[in-house]
Amino acid sequence: MNPEYDYLFKLLLIGDSGVGKSCLLVRFADDTYTESYISTIGVDFKIRTIDMDGKTVKLQIWDTAGQERFRTITSSYYRGAHGIIIVYDVTEQESFNNVKQWLDEIDRYACEHVSTLLVGNKADLVSKKVVDAATAQDLASSLKIPFLETSAKSSDNVERAFLTMASEIHKRLASEGGGMPGESTQVRAHSCC
Repeated sequence: MNPEYDYLFKLLLIGDSGVGKSCLLVRFADDTYTESYISTIGVDFKIRTIDMDGKTVKLQIWDTAGQERFRTITSSYYRGAHGIIIVYDVTEQESFNNVKQWLDEIDRYACEHVSTLLVGNKADLVSKKVVDAATAQDLASSLKIPFLETSAKSSDNVERAFLTMASEIHKRLASEGGGMPGESTQVRAHSCC
């Protein structure tokens, strides 16, 4: 038992290389942004603690490499994840088309009932936008998962994306009987893998 937090949720950021996963993570964890970001090699992670319904929730957020050559490294990080955020770039149609491949990876490597969120990043680049929000919302609705457009640069909806994911995990674990709201003891959210 750790007195510093009531719940620990492991989150993964996945998506094609260059969609802004690292920028989203740094914006959420450190509230900073940089234009020049080096591609993630393998996996990186940051931690941020949030308050949810009077409980202290520690979010351990893993940033995975989007490049194909690192996929075998990152596949092991799906195990034990409570939530997965699939990120695409609203200015890059191919990154949205590849969402289906990322969903296949989730099916292959992650827990059966892992919480999932679809995020269209770089929403501040309005003039370069090629993926319509309605199209992405239709996909998310068909998958029965939440969808948000974000901008790591302007910080628009970044906080909301991670808090939405934490809330989805919390609701799912409560309905499964693990990590239930109102427990008097501190628990580490169980994982299925």
